[in-house]
Amino acid sequence: MKVLIIGGGAGGMMAALTAAEDPGNQVTLLERQSRVGRKLLATGNGRCNLSNLHASAAHYHGRDPGFVGPALERFSVDNTLEFFRSLGLLTVAEDSGRVYPFSDQANSVVDVLRFALDRRGVTVRCGCEIQSIGKKARGFTVKTAEEAFYADKVIVACGGAAGGKLGGTDLGYKLLQSMGHHRTELKPSLVQLKTGGAIRSLKGVRADAGLTLKRDGKTVARTAGEVQFTDFGVSGPAVFEVSREAAQGGEQVLLLDLLRPWTEEDVAALLMEKRQAAPELPLEDFLTGMVHNRLGRVILTGGGYDLSRTAGSLTDRELQTISHLMKYFPLPVTGVLGFDQAQVTAGGMLTAEFRPDTMESRLCPGLFACGEVLDIDGDCGGYNLQWAWSSGRVAGRLGTWADT
Repeated sequence: MKVLIIGGGAGGMMAALTAAEDPGNQVTLLERQSRVGRKLLATGNGRCNLSNLHASAAHYHGRDPGFVGPALERFSVDNTLEFFRSLGLLTVAEDSGRVYPFSDQANSVVDVLRFALDRRGVTVRCGCEIQSIGKKARGFTVKTAEEAFYADKVIVACGGAAGGKLGGTDLGYKLLQSMGHHRTELKPSLVQLKTGGAIRSLKGVRADAGLTLKRDGKTVARTAGEVQFTDFGVSGPAVFEVSREAAQGGEQVLLLDLLRPWTEEDVAALLMEKRQAAPELPLEDFLTGMVHNRLGRVILTGGGYDLSRTAGSLTDRELQTISHLMKYFPLPVTGVLGFDQAQVTAGGMLTAEFRPDTMESRLCPGLFACGEVLDIDGDCGGYNLQWAWSSGRVAGRLGTWADT
């Protein structure tokens, strides 16, 4: 049987390797870029956060997050790590559950996959820009500008629109739509936020903070972790976790808890102690030792305080106000960066039109899809790659894992 996989990312390579386990299959992998796995090389800041020990449906989003259940059950995190061990890849898990290659190099993951594709006889064709897919009486025809490929079964694993500079594309959506499928609205996810306020001076500053995203006064997302200030807003792992919700738009504000281990009352007491110990200390240095110097100055100037004042001039009420600012530092959210900067696409092809136990189209038998092209996106921390591995593995079985 001739099997064609469109897309040489994580899901596509997994699907190809799985299909190639059947010696009766002739497997061809088509990739439009000059090499497979290019986007993989950039994940985890070049370290490749390839999975998470806590992967479950609770960490996924879309119209039907439960769609991920059968795939994660059939090819779990343990199955994934064992699969990579069989390819020679050593991995290590952090306390957070994030899994990385022991080498700390994303190219280790890409290389073991490339070597496996070669060993299993998968034909890899790079530089193939697919233009169309068509259903024939038996099988499919997939065309580029120069040639046509015939296949009995086709797996669309083109990824999503995110990360355009690394290969993000809308090709998969268009191909599946041409076969009668439908798509939800697309939004960038796991992406930096653009914020208002005088934060340009904070570029490069990092802080551990609690994050609360409010829209029209209501809390819509909450998390905690590292925040990185940029010249346009905020970035970092914790920011990525609220970015999916922030991309929905509206009147939004991000509140930062810059002293998570202490209550507001604790912070006020600490500030009073500092005022008493150093009454002549200028306000520009008043928060030194509690937060980054530059961040401390922005907190105070944002609260309307003259930095030439001394600590001793602050009233108890002013100290309570400063305490509140440090626990609920407001950043008006003006938007998110676009798909080129996003790590993941929120939205995609309607999962209701695919079987969760096989990834096969309900509209066009013999056509499969996996990974980010579907309306499934995960939290930050390896969940999206686990979805790529699990869904790619299930799709690569070409219906043999169908529920009876």
